[in-house]
Amino acid sequence: MTEEEIIGELRGCDALLEGHFRLSSGRHSAHYLQCALVLMDAERAGRMAFALSQKIPREVRSQIDVVVSPAMGGLIIGHEMGRALGKNAMFLERPEGTFELRRGFALKKGARVLMVEDVVTTGKSSMEAIDAVAREGGEVIAEASLVDRSSGTVDLGVPFFPLIQLSFPTFAEDEIPAELKAIPVTKPGSRKA
Repeated sequence: MTEEEIIGELRGCDALLEGHFRLSSGRHSAHYLQCALVLMDAERAGRMAFALSQKIPREVRSQIDVVVSPAMGGLIIGHEMGRALGKNAMFLERPEGTFELRRGFALKKGARVLMVEDVVTTGKSSMEAIDAVAREGGEVIAEASLVDRSSGTVDLGVPFFPLIQLSFPTFAEDEIPAELKAIPVTKPGSRKA
């Protein structure tokens, strides 16, 4: 998929929202990408996952044993990446605030994992998920996401392959511009804090 086609998919399902949003990272933005709207159409999700799988170099794809994604946002794209790569897909949950595998999911010791997210902004959730995989006995060898909102600056400690980079400014709590402060804040993500 070209960047123009990807943007068309995002706009076509009204997934790109405008307003005042508190992101999962805790930062604020005038834009929010609701990937759940992109992924609710199974055909579109499959197309996007296939396109994302093609961004991962062949030598990395050949090493992947399993796909892991953090719930909630990464769950659907992680499942579809498993399909695109012909690998099992499982997900991490935060029942007590820390990511862990549940529901009978388990990693074989030394399993080589592709971490899959919907959107990466600061990388905080990704790093927590990568740590959880290590605690579970696996090794994250790369990460893929539909969207990189970091403008290419995030360092996850592993190779990172986004489908597209979107550059919308984000602001710390004490940096929010007056025009954004004037808009009521919405908290659309899955993280409580």
